[in-house]
Amino acid sequence: MRLRQRLISRLPGRLLFKRAVQSALVILVLIVINFLLIHLAPGDPVHILAGQSGDEKYFEFIRAQFGLDRPLSTQLWIYLTRVLRGDFGYSLGYQQPVSAVIAARVPATLLLTMSAVSLSSVAGVALGVEAARRENSLTDGAINTFALVGYSVPSFSIGHLLLIVFALRLGLFPVQNMFSAQQELTGAAYALDVLAHLVLPVLTLAVVYLAQIMRLTRTAMLGVLGENFITAARAKGVPERRVLYGHALRNALLPVVTVIGHDFGMLLSGAVLVETVFAWPGLGRLMIDALAMRDYPVLMGLFLMISISVVVLNFIVDLIYAALDPRISYGRRSR
Repeated sequence: MRLRQRLISRLPGRLLFKRAVQSALVILVLIVINFLLIHLAPGDPVHILAGQSGDEKYFEFIRAQFGLDRPLSTQLWIYLTRVLRGDFGYSLGYQQPVSAVIAARVPATLLLTMSAVSLSSVAGVALGVEAARRENSLTDGAINTFALVGYSVPSFSIGHLLLIVFALRLGLFPVQNMFSAQQELTGAAYALDVLAHLVLPVLTLAVVYLAQIMRLTRTAMLGVLGENFITAARAKGVPERRVLYGHALRNALLPVVTVIGHDFGMLLSGAVLVETVFAWPGLGRLMIDALAMRDYPVLMGLFLMISISVVVLNFIVDLIYAALDPRISYGRRSR
């Protein structure tokens, strides 16, 4: 209740309306940019839909059927009016509404990205605090080395390495997919099967962001631990654990929260390579398939969803800022 009152007091209705309008304009600009980039890219979806062996009359019929023979500006206007009505078009390759195609893949990607964000955030903050507490020690050096390696190696390379070692050589985890297709499992057995398939993709996706959060937390903590209020808390006999997590970490979390919010938006697009390596049936795999088929409506729907997610996450980060730092008040101007 206190948190809710604090957020309401610092985000008045006028500011909420202003932020909503700004977010809507940003999303509109992104829709136009994505539409133009996709349609100006080389390749003709008609040849994929009708096959390379069709004649020109048949190609013209397919273009007219899907509205691809109209001017680009007309296509853009039609698409914008449909999006405002909640209609994201009809998939050229899957022959289904785009909303249905994307909705079928959302749970798999949310499971993957939420697990990766949770793992990288919790472990990254904990290791960053530990590294700052033991500055210039062997533990600090080991954590920094791990962070450097994890941040430098591409995620698809990490994925292939994990596949070779833990799936192919040791046989500890499944190789691909979200569940075992040869077995009809239900209940707890199904959940454990999904969990076993989830381990390697989550580790692959989380390593890079874990390293980034870990290094940022360490740097922020080192800056806060040198402040006078930390010295005063220690002089009063406050337990070290409370000093670290109750005083220092709360003040060091602001830049970390920014990175976590940004990373979650990037994970939705960065999951493309990971989902391809592990054949994970999510939005990343759908994006690759849609690119191969030149399925314009699905691609624009995916880009729109990612854009909206990033905008909403930035707004949520602002809310968390107001909860973490009492000095932040979005409704007042600093004098």
